[in-house]
Amino acid sequence: MEFKHEPIMLMQCMEYLNIKPDGIYVDGTIGGAGHSSEIVKRLSEKGLLIGIDRDKEALAASQKRLANYSNVKYVWGRHEDLKSHLESLGISKMDGVLLDLGVSSYQIDEPSRGFSYTKNSSLDMRMNKEQVLTAKDVVNSYSVEELERIFKEYGEEKFSKRIAGKIVESRKTKAIETTYELADIIRSAVYQNPIDSFKRVFQAIRIEVNGELKELEQAIRDSIEMLNGGGRICIITFHSLEDRIVKNTFVDLEGRCTCPKDFPKCVCGYKSYGKIITKKPLVASEDEQEKNPRSKSAKLRVFEKRG
Repeated sequence: MEFKHEPIMLMQCMEYLNIKPDGIYVDGTIGGAGHSSEIVKRLSEKGLLIGIDRDKEALAASQKRLANYSNVKYVWGRHEDLKSHLESLGISKMDGVLLDLGVSSYQIDEPSRGFSYTKNSSLDMRMNKEQVLTAKDVVNSYSVEELERIFKEYGEEKFSKRIAGKIVESRKTKAIETTYELADIIRSAVYQNPIDSFKRVFQAIRIEVNGELKELEQAIRDSIEMLNGGGRICIITFHSLEDRIVKNTFVDLEGRCTCPKDFPKCVCGYKSYGKIITKKPLVASEDEQEKNPRSKSAKLRVFEKRG
């Protein structure tokens, strides 16, 4: 299958990145280079784009798409390690970074990757196919308490306890190996309208397999630390857990004086690293949502480093 990923809120991202032609920009989740193809168009020969992805198939697709550009560097790895990736390239500062979080359309649509409950395949869900932990490992080796926790914490699933119990009961007879087998177990636990539970449980397992939330806050802090003054970070999230982390981290980094209003000057010593550009998250236009249903849950937040 060709690696395709429709970039979400493409023009909004380009506008809010405020790209300088000679600047250094990082796409921390380059995917099929949907966003990156627009970033690099706006760079001069002196500018530099760095594309990071943990999925080697994504990197190969982006290299093919951007083959005509010589000012692009590709890094196989996680955006959570952005700081060390840049340091290994001899780069200490950048002018902007884009993080398009979550799973790509290609990864969802490619049956062999095991991300979707709508296609029968082996339970995998690894963004980096060379890592050890798979969805099959999670489903078949985690305790009932651990399964309940991740379904509740990462999926916000109200039937977490019941679904975890059904999984542990089912695997006593036979290992759970496919997406359809897991979906059938979820269906048996929730009885009516199981689709939402399918989405939430599959999301929770995917997040656990790929460690998507564990280091997100630190990745944001590292990114902002490495921005030049006036540089911006744009982050697209697709569920409330990610968005909450981004929102709270931005608020903390913007800083706020906690002194009583009647104090003549600030004595609390708060520090501000910049300002939040999007006081409320941006969402895709109605037209984009109609053309690309996956954009309906997307939220874009932007932070600018203090000059």
